[in-house]
Amino acid sequence: MKVEIQNHVEHLPSALNGMTVSSTHHDPHMLDETCLMLSNLLTRSNRMASKAPTICDGTANAVDAKLSEIDRELSISVITEEDTESVLDLLKRFFFKDEPLNTYVQLGECKELEKYCTKSLGEHSSYKAVNSRGEIVGVILNGTIMKPQPGDEPPAKLADNCAHPKFRKIMALMDHVDEQFDIFELYPDIDRFLDCKIISVDTNYRGMGIAGMLTDRTLDYASRNGIKLIHVLCSSHFSARVMEKMDFNEVYRLPYADYLVNGEQVFDPEKPHVALRILTKRLDQ
Repeated sequence: MKVEIQNHVEHLPSALNGMTVSSTHHDPHMLDETCLMLSNLLTRSNRMASKAPTICDGTANAVDAKLSEIDRELSISVITEEDTESVLDLLKRFFFKDEPLNTYVQLGECKELEKYCTKSLGEHSSYKAVNSRGEIVGVILNGTIMKPQPGDEPPAKLADNCAHPKFRKIMALMDHVDEQFDIFELYPDIDRFLDCKIISVDTNYRGMGIAGMLTDRTLDYASRNGIKLIHVLCSSHFSARVMEKMDFNEVYRLPYADYLVNGEQVFDPEKPHVALRILTKRLDQ
């Protein structure tokens, strides 16, 4: 699963861990991140419109105060196991609620998703955006997938051992995609790839190009470690746009309207989220 971020034109250069980037730089990923931010704000305002009071109660001042608290000096660095709780805190506040499939099934608390999110942190291939107060405001969670070898047991279905009924529906969709599409058949010369599992950014920090910075650092990690292929499964229209603008190419698409169980459509998230897509980028071409 992937999340809902965008980028625009040229890429930021790769750099060493701990790079500090000021948002005052003309960031290439700002346009689409801004679109996402506006989309989230519009969605929330629509849902709250019937409950919102029409009197002036100082809300504008509160918003201005909140914006003034945003720390625009950010650093990008590797996520370690010690960051687990802080990473989960960010994901629970944003990704768990905002990702289109999670939103559609009204996922709520989900220990299985927490485990899914953090199981690859020990690889030290995931990255965080941190402000000067030490707060994590964005993450990209990655994991290496190895090509199955002759004689290997088939991997267990993700949904089979999932106790959470709502998350099990999402895992069953992932199992269906695995049955329909084999990336190693498409790229027979590849023995492993880096899977971008999740990108999530604090709503208050969207529009600052953080997703692009995190993705650029992931590409740098892959290059330095001899990984030739990056893979991302996008459940969101916005996350797919991010990758397309970073020269990722679509290799698989499943419209949500076409995924049926017992003849019934399982997922129907709000537009523009109409299809699950896989995009890839080769780093050796």
